Amino acid sequence: MSEHTDCHDYCAMISEFIDGELSSELCTKLEEHLAGCTNCTVVLNTMKKTIDIYHESNEPAELPEGVKKRLYSSLSLADYIRK
Repeated sequence: MSEHTDCHDYCAMISEFIDGELSSELCTKLEEHLAGCTNCTVVLNTMKKTIDIYHESNEPAELPEGVKKRLYSSLSLADYIRK
């Protein structure tokens, strides 16, 4: 594997790439980079798998009570906290 110095820039594009929001020019450049960069390919595959797992989850996400209180408090929604 060759040393890539621009991986950080390419990794910053991966989310837009997955969402189909990357320009065709940048998409082509990223695909060319991914063809020769194992590390960035791992980042791409990990992000895709994380999205898949999130979408497959049937369990509702519940915030721990302490986190919920702090969040509601910081959003000035303290009246909505169940007591």
